[in-house]
Amino acid sequence: MDIIAKLAKELSVKPWQVENTVKLIDDGNTIPFIARYRKELTGELSDTILRELDERLTYLRNLENRKEEVIRLIEGQGKLTEELKASIEKAEVLQEVEDIYRPYKQKKRTRATIAREKGLEPLADIIFSQERQSKALEEIAETFINAELGVLTAQDAINGALDIIAEVISDNAEFRKEIRELTFRNGTIVVKGTKEEKSEYQMYYDFSEPVKKIAPHRILAVNRGEKEEFLNVKVEAPTDRILNYLNNNILKENSPYKNILEETVKDAYSRLIAPSIEREIRNTLTDVAEEQAIKVFAANLRNLLLQAPIKGKVVMGFDPAYRTGCKIAVVDDTGKLLETATVYPTPPQNQAAEAKMIIKNLIKKHNVEVISLGNGTASRESERVCAEIIREIDIPLHYVIVNEAGASVYSASELASQEYPDINVSLRGAISIARRLQDPLAELVKIDPKSIGVGQYQHDVAQKKLSDSLNGVVEDCVNSVGVDLNTASPSLLQHISGINSAIARNIVSYREENGKFRSRRELLKVKKLGDKAFEQAAGFLRIPESENILDNTSVHPESYDVAGKLLEKAGKDISAAVDRLSAMDVNELAAELGVGVPTLRDIINELKKPGRDPRDEMPKPVLMSDVLDIKDLKPDMILTGTVRNVIDFGAFVDIGVHQDGLVHISELADRFVRRPLDVVQVGDIVKVRVLDVDLDRNRISLSMKGISQA
Repeated sequence: MDIIAKLAKELSVKPWQVENTVKLIDDGNTIPFIARYRKELTGELSDTILRELDERLTYLRNLENRKEEVIRLIEGQGKLTEELKASIEKAEVLQEVEDIYRPYKQKKRTRATIAREKGLEPLADIIFSQERQSKALEEIAETFINAELGVLTAQDAINGALDIIAEVISDNAEFRKEIRELTFRNGTIVVKGTKEEKSEYQMYYDFSEPVKKIAPHRILAVNRGEKEEFLNVKVEAPTDRILNYLNNNILKENSPYKNILEETVKDAYSRLIAPSIEREIRNTLTDVAEEQAIKVFAANLRNLLLQAPIKGKVVMGFDPAYRTGCKIAVVDDTGKLLETATVYPTPPQNQAAEAKMIIKNLIKKHNVEVISLGNGTASRESERVCAEIIREIDIPLHYVIVNEAGASVYSASELASQEYPDINVSLRGAISIARRLQDPLAELVKIDPKSIGVGQYQHDVAQKKLSDSLNGVVEDCVNSVGVDLNTASPSLLQHISGINSAIARNIVSYREENGKFRSRRELLKVKKLGDKAFEQAAGFLRIPESENILDNTSVHPESYDVAGKLLEKAGKDISAAVDRLSAMDVNELAAELGVGVPTLRDIINELKKPGRDPRDEMPKPVLMSDVLDIKDLKPDMILTGTVRNVIDFGAFVDIGVHQDGLVHISELADRFVRRPLDVVQVGDIVKVRVLDVDLDRNRISLSMKGISQA
């Protein structure tokens, strides 16, 4: 297989782009580095396409390795023919290779292997050849009677021979491929409830849908229901069509053994083929569903991590609770902890007046500008307290409801104990809630992505695959934003291209011992950070304090000479040079400076806005000053909200009433929507119309139809 050509076709890119990318990957370059600094070689492929290419490259290489192994194993048995070898080499998926290898695979003792041990294979060959014999089959079978081997009658011999034939039919790769396709195209997923009791799986208690049409999220739902023993799931295949296909391809015209072979075909299908094909199809459906769920999770995580930070403001983190009290943490505009407190405005203590006084004093003492309110238990009551404080206090103040998912995980983590060894575990959550408003990316990277709460059926998918995908997203996000080398934590630094956890700790240790970094080149003094790691990492690390302005941009040190020549040409004064740079012909300039156009374009953009943060272009969080209750909602009300989660069947939107409302996929737009992510993303600020409020079930139905989002 020509892997380069196949990847180029699958990804709709040029073969040279694939070839260069594969070489870069094999040379140990990271995806963020390739995406940002090797654009000329890749033809400006995005990090998303590069990761897909990397994943498919691994699969195809594993496929080729498996082909070589299977050829070697069959050859070792002395059964490899040129035709068989060609079939293996032609296979494009692992399943095809395994189908071809199936007859040659070492099996457990089956009915067929026992029959072969009894010497019945020649009889099976006679029957399967379907040629007329001079004797009746019973007479022929009598010659195979052997009491010592357990063949006591002619019928025993015939039954054993038919077991061999059934296995031969089952092991036929062509048959299995066709049956698999027939079942996928014409089969039905049939689900039945196993219990009478009410459950979240009720809608599946009597459910069926064609295999080829069933939605990925339904597959994960019924899989979970089956695992929890609420559901019984079967694949109903087009049995008659399959049997007709097998008979047409097995039975010869005027076959003397037509009747017994038809029964053997039925046995081969029902006993051997159907169960394994059902498993394969369900595994395939699950793989597709998992892949889709992981893609949605990854997209949501990306948008969450890249939410616009609220910079330069003193923030109060408010972690609501009932019995144990609400935890308060004030951090300054750099995220440094200033003060903590615990108040009891919620049941059972209901000390609202005392709580408000403490909070007001903290606000005035530290000039708090925003309250970051967690959306967990007791957030409804806590929100009312915040709204009352805003109305009663004489300074400008707003609150923002923040998704606190993962805050408790962080609080109890080793990292949190290292950062705040003297702070109670319960108070660390409030610090996290405050800081994730100031810099969502820097704070959320401290938490396992699976704990952040923007996924769908995340516990039902392959955990390693999920982790790999989410870690890739975190890596891409961190590198696309860049980090301040002199303030970044080890947990943030370890996501930078080329830097592992050990090097990240060494960077912080160097910083503590020697003071702030003054230049990127100083990184080479860090223990275990060699030339390769420097090459991969340098462009993503910012040093605002450096005398070289380029150290505070994403311009890579390898391009400093080019940037220097560019500045000489445009004028050393950056602000004055911007207009000149914009007016220059990029293609001519690139040729003159001996650099690729994409790289030159990136350098110019960085010189225009040194130290820019790409997140600044994202929508800002919605600042609130009053509270709305679910009981206040009425049909047709138009509200502004923030998209909290996007799933296969719609999007959940925070409209400020604690309970997120669902915009079903059918209500996302005035047109047909195939994928919710095509319309909305996590963090989007959207206008919605209230369709229905179910107070009993605490559910809100929303619509975006007919509403201008401008």
